Amino acid sequence: MTVTMEVGNDGVAVVSISNPPLNIINAAMIAGLKEKFGEATRRSDVKAIVLTGKGGRFSGGFDINAFKKPRGDTSSDEPSTSIDLIVNTIEDCKKPVVAAVEGLALGGGLELAMGCHARIAAPKTQLGLPELTLGVIPGLGGTQRLPRLVGVSKAVEMMLFSKPILSEEGKLLGLIDDIAPSKELVRASRLFALEIANRCKPWVRSLHRTDKIGSLSEAQGLLRAAREQAKRTAPNMPQHLACLDAVEEGILHGGFKGLLKETSVSKELVQSNTTKALINLFFAQRATAKVPSITDIGLKPKHVKKVGIIGGGIMGSGIATSLILSNITVFLKEINSEYLLKGMKSVEANIEGLVTRGKVTKDMATKALSLLKGVSDYSEFKELDMVIEAVIEDVPLKQDIFSDLEKVCSSHCILATNTSTIDLNVIGEKTNSQDRIIGAHFFSPAHIMPLLEIIRTEKTSPQVILDLLTVGKIIKKVPIVVRNCTGFAVNRTFFPYMQAPQLLVHLGVDLFRVDRVIRNFGFPLGPFQLQDLGGYKLGKAAGKEYQNAFPDRIFRSTLNELMLKDGRNGKSNGKGIYIHKKGSKPIPDPSVLPIVDESRKLMNIMPGGKPISVTDEEITEMVLFPTINEACRVLDEGVVDRASDLDVASVLGMSFPSYRGGLIFWADTVGPNRIYSSLKKWSETYGSFFKPSRYLEERAMKGMPLSIAAEATPSLKSNSKLTLERLLLSTTNEWLSIRDGEIWKLKQIDNGMLPVLKLCYDQMQPCIEHCFALCSMFPKDSLFYSFELIHLCMAHGTLSPVRENEESEVYRAAAHE
Repeated sequence: MTVTMEVGNDGVAVVSISNPPLNIINAAMIAGLKEKFGEATRRSDVKAIVLTGKGGRFSGGFDINAFKKPRGDTSSDEPSTSIDLIVNTIEDCKKPVVAAVEGLALGGGLELAMGCHARIAAPKTQLGLPELTLGVIPGLGGTQRLPRLVGVSKAVEMMLFSKPILSEEGKLLGLIDDIAPSKELVRASRLFALEIANRCKPWVRSLHRTDKIGSLSEAQGLLRAAREQAKRTAPNMPQHLACLDAVEEGILHGGFKGLLKETSVSKELVQSNTTKALINLFFAQRATAKVPSITDIGLKPKHVKKVGIIGGGIMGSGIATSLILSNITVFLKEINSEYLLKGMKSVEANIEGLVTRGKVTKDMATKALSLLKGVSDYSEFKELDMVIEAVIEDVPLKQDIFSDLEKVCSSHCILATNTSTIDLNVIGEKTNSQDRIIGAHFFSPAHIMPLLEIIRTEKTSPQVILDLLTVGKIIKKVPIVVRNCTGFAVNRTFFPYMQAPQLLVHLGVDLFRVDRVIRNFGFPLGPFQLQDLGGYKLGKAAGKEYQNAFPDRIFRSTLNELMLKDGRNGKSNGKGIYIHKKGSKPIPDPSVLPIVDESRKLMNIMPGGKPISVTDEEITEMVLFPTINEACRVLDEGVVDRASDLDVASVLGMSFPSYRGGLIFWADTVGPNRIYSSLKKWSETYGSFFKPSRYLEERAMKGMPLSIAAEATPSLKSNSKLTLERLLLSTTNEWLSIRDGEIWKLKQIDNGMLPVLKLCYDQMQPCIEHCFALCSMFPKDSLFYSFELIHLCMAHGTLSPVRENEESEVYRAAAHE
């Protein structure tokens, strides 16, 4: 990270920030900026200043690691930065400052630019304030300066929807003063800065402007409407209303008062559970791109340009839509011309829907549809790079298809299946190409849902996994790589989520109440409405797979069978638990209640023949705790590499509420012991469906979070001699910062250290009591606390440094500190 300054013969000092790849702003950069601006202000040969970023980017914003401070630590770099750097150093600088903006200026990056007296941008530069997606608000003056530069309405839209704009629109709005080609950007900015210095251009402090605010009544009307919308669309996101409060404070009492409000609100939000949850998701999603032994072994992805899709139903047409929108040619195959035409029309309808909603332009739609080819045989499949099978969940059918594909496709062609449940080894057992068979599980509707679950078998080649990962990124999906088993990671974790409501209904709970309670928790749909969406035929097929794989913990309901017998298949035929009409929201169907009563009589599991009495909170827990229990089994079996992968998968694949941080994150906030105790009690009353897993029991007994052991346990099981790097990676989210030398971040390790140490093998025991005794002498947030633990363990041979025969840089830096 560097901040440099060069003074030209024209008297303009060019201050450049460099922190690849996105020029993220951190404490060191802030200090560097203050130093360079101070020097430029003092120098008599400097008439004006240009602020720019190196590497083709201005800045991607403030360092998010600053938000990950321990609970109770209310210090923050942001508040002082907002006043000290942006106001005192830049905006009130005695010499004009022009921002030369290229590539992107997002979050704190844009706030830095708005503090300058003018902004010159390269074409197609992204400008935005996306902080609300992380549970915080713009904290470097964005809530005050953006409304003053673009008007209240547009500023509120950009902030509340985290919606970036391009520099061309920014110029029309007044956010950007001029646009210059990238090669001329700095030169144009220098000239603009000199014109301000020579009083040929206005010297504008954006915090002092009021011309774009409009009348007070108009501004308050806009904010009132925005508040009502935020309450409807984001009722559990406090940052939306907090952002509007800060904007209003500035409008009513002036920009500086607004900054103080922004600062105090930012402090509160950083400590909120919502912010912690959303930041957890942010880092969890970034981690999915790193797949051990796949992305770190030097392989280069191959280009996938042509893809065949077998099956033009809801899933096949959705997958085709995603691919052609990303410039990948698709050959859509169906069994006859009637089904093929229907599949082609479905893709066209998907594209038209995106055009109507403004997601895609008409030109983009026309280009995408030109890449779609319909076929009724395999003649075009010889030169394909990948084929995705997307037919119904029928094992013999899928096996026949893969046998055919092996014969007609080239040896380099990836053979993928979109199955949501079936073991890949079963699908590919009749082939000799198991090294290129892989799961590509999209979620419905495939062209909208962001998750792509990539399933690997023991025989799947690393190259094939990497290539599908790359395709996932190209089509703008978030790919997670999981290991093969029935249901894989997502559907396997969530099959109890679909079965627990059935169990509750057969215990006498109203099914519409179950849906309402789960929606109130934060899911967009209740489990019964979700079942309607998927259809009861699909539910029946998936149920058989789970019964075969997990017979010890299945609730075998008769309700699905009775629904099908009554001609109810959910949304597909308009009749299910709800009534479905095109263009209307589903309506609860009271005529389904006699079917429910019939199923209750057949199952006959109500205690004493009477409905149980449960609170809404108990309903939530009886649905979600068994889901967490199954997630524990998924972690224990190593189906995912990280617990955080299940957080991402639950939010992006099953619409678990993002403001709760993901399934495992939420489970750790509830507490493994409470979850275990509840499940144990219910299993004694209602049977093995609720029986706690071994993994959950172990964590509950040892007081360990569920999220830690997904990485820590395998190392502890396989080798009691841990590397220092592995232990730190297992116990703190600050590893990236540590590796970059920000050693003080290690003070967050202490909460996770002790449970991990408790799991070590017998040779650890002699030092455990010494560790606890020593640690009690020091503050729990001290560096000494964490590193004395590590030092003692190293002395007893239980830990080894990162490099042989040499103390690690991390350890030496801490010892020096």
